[in-house]
Order: sequence, then structure tokens, then C-alpha cells
Amino acid sequence: MDFEINKDNKDKTFPGNEKEAEEALATVIKYLGEDISREGLRDTPKRMLKSYKRLFGGYLQNVDEIMTTFEEDNVIPHDQIILLKDIEFYSTCEHHFLPFVGKAHVAYIPRDKVVGISKLARIVEIYSRRLQIQERIGNEVTQALMEKLNAKGSACIIESKHFCMTCRGVEKQNSVMVTSSLRGAFLERVETRQELMTLIKN
Repeated sequence: MDFEINKDNKDKTFPGNEKEAEEALATVIKYLGEDISREGLRDTPKRMLKSYKRLFGGYLQNVDEIMTTFEEDNVIPHDQIILLKDIEFYSTCEHHFLPFVGKAHVAYIPRDKVVGISKLARIVEIYSRRLQIQERIGNEVTQALMEKLNAKGSACIIESKHFCMTCRGVEKQNSVMVTSSLRGAFLERVETRQELMTLIKN
């Protein structure tokens, strides 16, 4: 799934020293016993840094840049759940520098503002494209929705596979981690929370 974040990051760069980063990556490759001068590896540090701009593009953008809201108090007279399900995401575990991938379900209950539905996916994209833990992504998404939309409630349910569990450690290939961050009405009202879970399952 390709979001417009690619275009937004086109001219942005990370704050660190690129040459130092290349040298550090080359050192890691040599640590493994490889010959950094051989053809297949000679430009690998450069290629890695180039890929990092996409993998960690969330550091190059903030939520304020994409949160265009609309005043809709007359259009939404009742409490209703706005939900975007099955948002694919890719992130990198900050503990082992390995990927974890999965899907997020993001919902909010508007008070007087709504946001374009694609922006829910882009919020997930911004926070997931950083060194992360799954729990933090959910909390950052729901906090952003509460603050930027003045929402009555927000929720982010995440299901993902962690490569630090599948290719190392306990090596359990089919394990899936599920986390939920609930705020406002989703946390305080059982019936609202149940309605959300029903919508996600259907």
C-alpha cells in the first residue's frame, strides 16, 4: 500500500551525517566477516540508507501536516463510529531492528470535526514508519485523534507478526500479537466498545 507520504518526503533528509552512517553500516557488514569491497556489497551501505528513507519516513513527517479537518456539527447529530479497517502497515522493532507487519483498525467518534478517511491510514503510516513497539503505535494514533479532532472517543486495534519472534528467539511462525488502545467513549462505555468490536469482525 503506497501512501502520498512518499511524495511528501521527496526532498526531506534525516538530520544525521550520511557519511558516518555509511561507515557504520560498512563496519557491521565487516563484523559479520564479509568483504565490504566485493561487488555485491560495495554499495550496500548506500542502498541501505536509501531504503531507510522509506522504512523510517515517519520521522520526516508529522501528523499536523496532514490533518485537514472539516466542521461537521450539523451533519453528524448522533454519536456514530467512523472506522477504517485492515490498514496494512510495516514497522521496525526498536529492540532488534527487525520488521513487524500487520494491519490496524482505526476508529473515532466525532464531536464537531471529521477528517478525510485516507488520513486515518496516513496517521498509522507516519507512526509505524519509525523505530517502534506495537503498543506505542496504537497509543500515538489514538492520542492524535483525540487532540486533533476533539473526538469523543478513539480506538486503534493492531494485529501483527513480529520477525523477532518468527526468525529468531522462540521462532513461532504463526504467532500474532494483538494490542488495543482505547480512549474516551470506547474506554468508558461498554456498549460502544462492543459495537466497535462487532464492526471490526464483520
